[in-house]
Amino acid sequence: MHNDTDIHFLRMSNEVGKRAVALGNHPFGAVLVAPDNETVLLTQCNIDTVNHAESTLARIAASNFTAEYLWGCTLYTAVEPCCMCAATLYWANIGRVVYGISEARLLACTGNHPENPTMSLPAATVFRHGQKAIVLTGPVHEIEEETLALQQGFWQTRR
Repeated sequence: MHNDTDIHFLRMSNEVGKRAVALGNHPFGAVLVAPDNETVLLTQCNIDTVNHAESTLARIAASNFTAEYLWGCTLYTAVEPCCMCAATLYWANIGRVVYGISEARLLACTGNHPENPTMSLPAATVFRHGQKAIVLTGPVHEIEEETLALQQGFWQTRR
């Protein structure tokens, strides 16, 4: 069971993912929340294959906040960060990451779609190879069905 705050911000990341679709992009969104666990500092939707929501948000955050401050922040994303995004979050010094569904569940939605060549390298593996104890929480079962519906709805229209 996860707390209401995590579920609230994961739902918000899905809404940001819907904004990405409205802009013609893939359905991924990220939300950065301040150490007070209430204040939304940034939201970011997916831009393209190398400017994912999480990595773009992390770069913007690292340019606007100190590493010490970011260590107390939480990044929420409906889908587990890929290895590129996990590494960017690591280098940005964001101390906590919460996701709704695993990258493996995303792969089940996308299959071998050329627009989303998912790598089988969990965020936990990336973080384990670093020197910082980033807190990784997910998948969050309470949000999985909503997140899967958004992903399946999008990727089924792309086949």
